[in-house]
Amino acid sequence: MPVAIALGVDPLLFVASATELPQGVSEYDWAGAVRGEPVEVIKGPITGLPIPAAAEIVLEGFVEPMEMLPEGPFGEFTGYYCGGVRPMPAMRIEAIHYRNNPIILGAPPLRPPDTGFVYMEAPRSALWWDALEAAGVPDVTGVWCHVTRGFFIVVSIRQRYPGHAKQAGRIATQCSVTNLAGRFTVVVDDDIDVADIDEVLWAMCTRVDPDRDIEILGGCSSHPLDPIIHPERKATPTTSRVIIDATRPYEWRDRFPEVVASSPELRQQVLARWGEKLKGII
Repeated sequence: MPVAIALGVDPLLFVASATELPQGVSEYDWAGAVRGEPVEVIKGPITGLPIPAAAEIVLEGFVEPMEMLPEGPFGEFTGYYCGGVRPMPAMRIEAIHYRNNPIILGAPPLRPPDTGFVYMEAPRSALWWDALEAAGVPDVTGVWCHVTRGFFIVVSIRQRYPGHAKQAGRIATQCSVTNLAGRFTVVVDDDIDVADIDEVLWAMCTRVDPDRDIEILGGCSSHPLDPIIHPERKATPTTSRVIIDATRPYEWRDRFPEVVASSPELRQQVLARWGEKLKGII
């Protein structure tokens, strides 16, 4: 298999390379769509693969079937050295192309929240939203993944029928985007900002009856990089997952206590008039 490894690339390509795009979708096409213009590439002289023209360093070579070497341990996106030493495919490098004095940006996988993986929250949240809608969950109003690629997922919905919140939570925690993580999935009403962890925790503390609204699913898929997996179970990793329904109870949602807050319309009026002076306060 021909391989070209580009080091020091446009940050958008870096994001694309670590985003689980659907099978058959080119990362170059995705990055070009986001940027609004094609990604400039050149043909690799050894492999013939398209190489980012603006890359700082490119390694070209080939991977042979069954040629493995031990790799690791590395610091991982979870904030732990949890991968151990494992046999991984080895690449035979046949050419190194580089600029003079190359500049390489890094994203070290440090303990959250000091991690380079924060950049993945937006594209992964979008993939979760797509998966929910593709599964037929209506009126999804927001999705956000917190904590290193989505160990903590928040979905907001506009409730339409009994069981709507449970449906959204179960599908969100089992769709393909969550295969690596998805430990906690919280479903909230559409008045909660899914990206504001304080609002999410407030909803959890005031709209959740633990006996009724917390569900634990056992035997769910995981990954060898999951730090909670016992070392002897890395080959067949599974964990449990938690679904929390932090929405107003559907059956009596219209009688649920009113929130002490200004309306969105009034808030926007105040911000439009006094936003500069209130910056950092509200």
